[in-house]
Amino acid sequence: MSLFTNLLNLHSANKPLEDFFTEIIAYFLDINHDILIAWLKHESIINNENEININLLTQESYQPLKHHHSGSKPDIVIKLEHDNQTDIIFIESKIGSTEGWEQLKRYAEILSSLSYPQQRTLIYITRDYEPKEEIEKLLPQLTPNVKFFQLRWYQFYSFLKKYETDTLAKEILTFMEIHRMSHTNQLSSVDLLTMVNFNKTLNFMKSTLSEEVEKEFNMAFGNVTKGAASMTQWTSVKRYIIYNRFDSWNCWCGLGYFNLNPENLTEYPYLGICLEVSPGFKERLKFVEVMQEVVNKYPNKWTSYNLTIAPGWSSISYRKSLQEFLSQEDQLSVIKSFFIESIHELQNIQHYFDFHWKVVSTDEASKEEE
Repeated sequence: MSLFTNLLNLHSANKPLEDFFTEIIAYFLDINHDILIAWLKHESIINNENEININLLTQESYQPLKHHHSGSKPDIVIKLEHDNQTDIIFIESKIGSTEGWEQLKRYAEILSSLSYPQQRTLIYITRDYEPKEEIEKLLPQLTPNVKFFQLRWYQFYSFLKKYETDTLAKEILTFMEIHRMSHTNQLSSVDLLTMVNFNKTLNFMKSTLSEEVEKEFNMAFGNVTKGAASMTQWTSVKRYIIYNRFDSWNCWCGLGYFNLNPENLTEYPYLGICLEVSPGFKERLKFVEVMQEVVNKYPNKWTSYNLTIAPGWSSISYRKSLQEFLSQEDQLSVIKSFFIESIHELQNIQHYFDFHWKVVSTDEASKEEE
């Protein structure tokens, strides 16, 4: 195991993998400017051969523009000063998660609004495949122009292999291997097993969420969105769920399988029900306060996520690790029972929320999903 993985495991709170890795990479590049410049040239992000003064920062805050719903904080900001001019690069890194709400759009617009850079560049680097055609369509509309580069972490891994005699680089490479950032151009034995068993796994999940479970969900929260919605959720946010919305996407609940793309192979997905509100939900502040009240009253039942005043998605969930069900002889029946239990647990706390649980119709939901 790598030094960095050991340090990450010692963290007392929820493991902030992306933030943790950002700080590691930023530190390494900041003390190895020659490697940073070589990487930027390798990816054709810069081509300047002149002497460059480099300033590298992490989590630098930028005030929102008038039409932005929140401020912005790119993972890494690189300022390159040369020939009496400054170029600026925003880097946003994702490992297990996906782009936040209009995150890249905000970053691009902020870059374009800055008065001093000569060149403005936005880099989006991810572990998983996540195409971003929409941001590429936006960029031509911006003046001054912003360049956009979409990269994958396995590309950086391949580049860094040239420097593995460096002790710190070697530790980073090991950390990337553990967290599946090292290669996507080859199929592993695990990948082959996934291919062979994909339909079997999908049918099992469908079975646990169908019939009496779906009926119970319909009676509690309104008819669920059917069809490809669950597969869309699996692709975009790593979950396979049935769900319904009470205020479009601003307030919704979902039941099923979450965290289907864990950060490493030692983690397990979890099962249960989730109630979530968006940054733009008009009753967000009130909802978040009630969510915190529920978690405080039932800490052994409900798990919270981002119950803060600052804008962001906030949720509570009633859940268990999939690992807890593996020893059961009839896993399908036990999981179904747990899903029904999860529905009842959310019903039990509905009265805490002074909110009209308006259900979005199935037709509306299907159109929005499309």
